[in-house]
Amino acid sequence: MTRQDAAPHLRLAMSPTIAILGRPNVGKSTLFNRLVGRKLALVDDTPGVTRDRKEAEANIAGHTVRLIDTAGLEEADPETIPGRMRASSEEALRQSDIALFVVDVRSGLTTIDRAFARWLRRQAVPVILVANKAEGRQGVNAAMEAFELGLGDPVPVSAEHGDGMGGLHDAVRELLSEPPEEGAEESPERPLRLAIIGRPNAGKSTLLNALLGEERMITGPEPGLTRDAVAVEWTDATGGRVRLVDTAGLRRRARITGKLEQMSAASSLAALRECEVAVLVVDALLGMDEQDLRIARLAESEGRGIVIALNKWDAVEDRAAARRRIDDVLTASLAQLRGILVVPLSAETGHGVERLMPLVREAYALWNRRVPTGELNRWFEAALARHPPPLVDGRRIKLRYATMPKARPPTIAVFGTRAEQLPEDWRRYLVNSFREAFAMPGVPIRLNLRGTSNPYAEKDDG
Repeated sequence: MTRQDAAPHLRLAMSPTIAILGRPNVGKSTLFNRLVGRKLALVDDTPGVTRDRKEAEANIAGHTVRLIDTAGLEEADPETIPGRMRASSEEALRQSDIALFVVDVRSGLTTIDRAFARWLRRQAVPVILVANKAEGRQGVNAAMEAFELGLGDPVPVSAEHGDGMGGLHDAVRELLSEPPEEGAEESPERPLRLAIIGRPNAGKSTLLNALLGEERMITGPEPGLTRDAVAVEWTDATGGRVRLVDTAGLRRRARITGKLEQMSAASSLAALRECEVAVLVVDALLGMDEQDLRIARLAESEGRGIVIALNKWDAVEDRAAARRRIDDVLTASLAQLRGILVVPLSAETGHGVERLMPLVREAYALWNRRVPTGELNRWFEAALARHPPPLVDGRRIKLRYATMPKARPPTIAVFGTRAEQLPEDWRRYLVNSFREAFAMPGVPIRLNLRGTSNPYAEKDDG
């Protein structure tokens, strides 16, 4: 059973159990350590380092779960060590509510991956396909090869670097969310998860205090006063519940020194991956520098909705010039978030703060938006007519249709012959055309390109 075939929600009486499965050396233990938040499992490039199951408690998608790291899956005689390791992994799957099946996109799919994918499709446990070692845009594109395993949409991550963990949390959350019992009163509205991120001393904690209307966080001119991510439940002026998280300032990795600062940075990154919308606080007196852009790109790579708060706006003398400089930087260096929502404000005086949450709600609505298939394909056909795909190596790329398999963030899947060979500039054209056609300014948009072969063709063999 795949994540797509499984019931959309699991009903669990106790902490859910999640098993990490895959052939040797695909990064299972690295992913286990990343999700647990500390190095519990031994990691090495030598295959077969993990022989026994290792368990730990982890917080994934807001749920406390029992996480199991397993030995590598191999075809082997039951009496051999690899055979006994496989039996141990199969027992872990029987105990689990969800399986994370990990493949290595850097080395590509193997016959072992395909064999175990066929086996997993016959099991009763829903599977999330994790495409590991998918660093950067090329890695994310390579991850789409795993779609042919017939286990649903692959979730591209880099367990070593922490990339894509937000998408993995979202995939787990989709399976663990519990709907109200039939006939029962509807549960209270789930709070919007909002994180306040930015450089040290940009005014993040002051902004949180201004939103809450109380001195919840210690503030001052000294950078680094906030050392841990602090969550506060709150109801904003619209009557909507918000889980607001203030984070420690994020500096460039090279400048992070000392264990405490490393832990603070890790806590901030975890808060970013858990949130739905991030408010990036920028010091308007200093302008938007490279570190602000790095943080914005990190939020975009995690697929979060983003709003920029230009703080200390009351102290800016030439506001028109300052805004032009900000807009120029965003246009030149953050094209993947074209039209990002920006609100000038002063967290200290409260001026303009009332405009922030309506923009956050707007970004959240766009982040959740799904476009019907018929409407999507009318746009797709018009986009192809305006700018047909180019020839690649003298061969025509034939794109057939598009679907939107998910939102949060909006994701377009395009099917066609050699679709994966589309050049980067044409992919950007398609994303920008989609953004303009459906009025989605500043929202991360994912584009998955897939060949037209049937990934379920061998579902019941082997």
